[in-house]
Amino acid sequence: MTHSGTRAGRREWTAFVVLLLPLLLVSMDVSVLFFAIPAIGEDLAPSGTQQLWIFDVYAFALAGLLITMGSLGDRIGRRKLLMFGAAAFGAASVTAAYAQSAELLIAARAVLGIGGATLMPSTLALVRNLFRDAGQRTKAIGIWSGAMAGGIALGSVLGGLLLDHFWWGSVFLVNVPAMVLLLLLAPVLVPESKDPAPGRFDLLSVPLSMGAVLPLIYGVKEIAAEGFSVPMAACAAMGTAVGAVFVHRQRTRGDAMISRALFRHRAFGVGVAINSLALFGMMGSAYFTTQYLQSVLGKSPLESALWSTLPSLAVGIAAPLAGVLGQRFPTAYVMAGGFVIGAGGFALLAVCGPDSLVLLLLGSGVVSCGIVTVLALVSDMALATAPPEKAGSAASLLETGQELGGALGMALFGSVGVAVYRRDVTDSAPAGLPHGALEAVRETLGGATAVAAHLPGRTGQAVLAAAREAFTHGMNVAALGGAAVLLVAAAVTVAVLRGVRTGQPAPETPEQEQAPGLATRR
Repeated sequence: MTHSGTRAGRREWTAFVVLLLPLLLVSMDVSVLFFAIPAIGEDLAPSGTQQLWIFDVYAFALAGLLITMGSLGDRIGRRKLLMFGAAAFGAASVTAAYAQSAELLIAARAVLGIGGATLMPSTLALVRNLFRDAGQRTKAIGIWSGAMAGGIALGSVLGGLLLDHFWWGSVFLVNVPAMVLLLLLAPVLVPESKDPAPGRFDLLSVPLSMGAVLPLIYGVKEIAAEGFSVPMAACAAMGTAVGAVFVHRQRTRGDAMISRALFRHRAFGVGVAINSLALFGMMGSAYFTTQYLQSVLGKSPLESALWSTLPSLAVGIAAPLAGVLGQRFPTAYVMAGGFVIGAGGFALLAVCGPDSLVLLLLGSGVVSCGIVTVLALVSDMALATAPPEKAGSAASLLETGQELGGALGMALFGSVGVAVYRRDVTDSAPAGLPHGALEAVRETLGGATAVAAHLPGRTGQAVLAAAREAFTHGMNVAALGGAAVLLVAAAVTVAVLRGVRTGQPAPETPEQEQAPGLATRR
């Protein structure tokens, strides 16, 4: 057993490495399908709607169930929930790999999302309870944050490499050995932990939480991808309204899914908000960099994925370094420094031209390093100030905030970029284009590339050059907005969190005082 204040040894660090397995795979599964869709289309012939659901159902199931699974883990045991999730994730991976129809693949991806929703908060909550020493916990959560960010980048690369040598189902089968290893090692190395006095499980809050998160994230993502529409705005508004009902229920019931004890320390609520804002910045920059590599610079999908891994190497250094700095200096100032660094990265993106590969990668890497600095410290701060018996719920709120912040970042940055792109390309496109061709050019950079390929010589080149310039200008303008947002976030962080240090413990609850040692057991 690891007591409060004691330093973790080799056993705990080995258990931590085991817990990184599901984290990497869940984050990789967000992007591993990027290159597999053409092969899946040839084999299963999904409709356009089915193809979208093959992509999206995983993320929607994951986001919609995070809060529920975090609360459930606190009640039944986080290791137990981790084991259930690993079994479901492994079985669904095999089903997806050998799916003979689009419908079965969609169903398997949904189960993968459900499994992911059990794994994500369970791993972070277990890390919270493995490391009671503040310095070690900060270091571990820094590594955890870096692994999560790196997994998303590695997923697309791994998918491309596997598809070069195997059939499309191999991108799912790679999950299976890791899940088997987790099922074998977790019972031996990872101690069980749960709330010793959890109370009743609030069943009505389950559909309310899903009804809040899913419509909001779906509406925001669709607006980011397709532009503003009344149905999608209404969808997001409905999610917001259900969210208000959900929050009211949590504030007024004694057996609420989200304990009010989490918010006794102001650092937790503020931390969730800062966490969402950090993902807002990271996903906002990612929205442009991936398209820039492929559509502006003309890189292949695999080339783009390989280039995009370079910033991830810097992230692997920044996350643990953030933990060290958080122990030596006031947390608020280190997090504010991370936001300022991120703003500097956006400033670099703001001066990129249509042929600025090095500057783009440098800007993207600086943004990522700054944001991961914030993520590592804010996760540690929020978890440290939350009661240990509520670690699962705390982790799920942090991760749900990340999903929402990322969706909002893509939507708002994308909307700014699209507005600038359409204005610029309308003004600079060659005269005399057919009406249908001009509409396609105005819609997206990808549409402009397709139109240019069917136009004669100089006209096609002029269309493509105008579209690339317009897209780059849209990225520049959005990046300036991103820099401004992060600078404001830095100032707010210092103002609100001055005096709060990483690793500051939560006040003990009555349950802890009456039953010490029951929250963590083998």
